[in-house]
Amino acid sequence: MSSPTPILITLAGAQKVDAHVGRHTLRTDQPASLGGEDSAPSPFDFFLASLGTCAGFFVQKFCAQRTIASEGIRLSVRPTFRDGTLADVELAITLPPDFPAKYKDAVVRAVDQCSVKRAIQAQPTFTTHVLPIQSMSTPLKEASS
Repeated sequence: MSSPTPILITLAGAQKVDAHVGRHTLRTDQPASLGGEDSAPSPFDFFLASLGTCAGFFVQKFCAQRTIASEGIRLSVRPTFRDGTLADVELAITLPPDFPAKYKDAVVRAVDQCSVKRAIQAQPTFTTHVLPIQSMSTPLKEASS
């Protein structure tokens, strides 16, 4: 799991919004159908990608611990929506033909250890508030202390 350091979000203009995560910047945009330029994944696509890449990490770790080749393993994330709301997420693992059959159920259990999946299943609470204007000049790390 990553550190609890706050992620700074900046508005980059048009429909673009950037997330500054440590020394990395993740740019998002909206699809053209929603007024964006489709120059980057949407925030929701990043959400689904974080779930898939976390699951992939646990599959890769599982394979490394057992000296099983991970080449050819693919994961896909397929959301289902009901009335415009995320209702279900399917995580499908495609294993190569030479993957040891005795580990097929275990690799599914490895995906169940995914930190992002577990965080969603825990149903965290969300708090939104406005900081006073003077806090805007304070670096994010100090402002959140």
